[in-house]
Amino acid sequence: MNFAWNSDQVAFRALVRDFLDANLPDNWENIAHGPGSEAQSIFSKQFCGALADAGLLVPHWPASWGGRDADPWTAFILAEEMWAAGEPRGGQYMNVNWIGPTLMRYGSERQQARYIPPMARGETLWCQGFSEPEAGSDLASLRTRADQHGADYVVNGQKIWTSYAGLADTCFLLARTSPGKGGISIFLLPMDTPGITVRQIPSIIGEGDIHEVFFDDVKVPADAMLGAEGQAWEIVRTALSLERVGIPRFALASRMLHRAVEALKTQGRFGTGRGAGAVEQAARAHAACEVARLYSYNIIDQRCQGQPPGPEASAARVATVNAERLVNEFVVEHLPDALAGGDALLLAHHQRAIVAGIASGAAEIQLNLIATELLQLPREPR
Repeated sequence: MNFAWNSDQVAFRALVRDFLDANLPDNWENIAHGPGSEAQSIFSKQFCGALADAGLLVPHWPASWGGRDADPWTAFILAEEMWAAGEPRGGQYMNVNWIGPTLMRYGSERQQARYIPPMARGETLWCQGFSEPEAGSDLASLRTRADQHGADYVVNGQKIWTSYAGLADTCFLLARTSPGKGGISIFLLPMDTPGITVRQIPSIIGEGDIHEVFFDDVKVPADAMLGAEGQAWEIVRTALSLERVGIPRFALASRMLHRAVEALKTQGRFGTGRGAGAVEQAARAHAACEVARLYSYNIIDQRCQGQPPGPEASAARVATVNAERLVNEFVVEHLPDALAGGDALLLAHHQRAIVAGIASGAAEIQLNLIATELLQLPREPR
């Protein structure tokens, strides 16, 4: 693997940074405090529309769908710079990273024509209906049902911890159509469909971020199913591998670590007296950010070589969770005032880091996947 950026990649990163400098408002750090808030969602549609006009929203997508056929490195550089800035795309990063590409691969012509162009223009927000009260990261245990009645399916059940559901236009919904692991199907469900109720869950991780979603006799046409009945497991494995590595949380964590260190230096509390221990702790957090970055780069390199997604994506995800945790612990211990109103962006990172081990699949589930699929350890002692 070549660790040096080529001239085109350097130029693209500079282009993205220039765009951010020109388009983030003076109060952006306060808006970033609530990734799922109404203020952030309104701003993200304006921002993503401007990104699209500049050719910077989906450059890695095929030209036929509004992109310019750029390679995976371009998408990842874009994501790194967006996350380092506090992710002004809001929930639309899901459209860009994995929902759009998943529809390109598995969607019908009608589904693609309906849903992909608005994504490419930055006009729409999606949510993913995965976790349930008794089925978090263990998707095989989900109970929300979709029973076929003639030409339609009728959905009943509940989802929980659903990000952006309060303002989302469409849900990428997993529902059980038959028993067993192979009995799960995916539906592309407009959130204004009768029978859907959304309730916000108050939390410390930001305004409007997580919700409960209830489905009561929700009628869904059969052509809203993505792929074939029972194909969800295959589709989700591909989609989640794109999501887990497509969210470079380490970029924001690394920037916040440097921000915290600079604040401590300004206060004379880094490396001397009571701040002597902060140096070693900061070094460990910085090393964790670098591990997450390089592990993610390895996955992107594999994609560029046409290799299919594998369990290494779970390892990169765990490395990122560890980096988030160490940076968060550093700030909590050495700059608690920053989390009490002293620094809006450090607070925004703190809130996001709290859920880093849950979002995109719990870290414990990722460790199980690493053990069984990457290390090929036996499930039980022999």
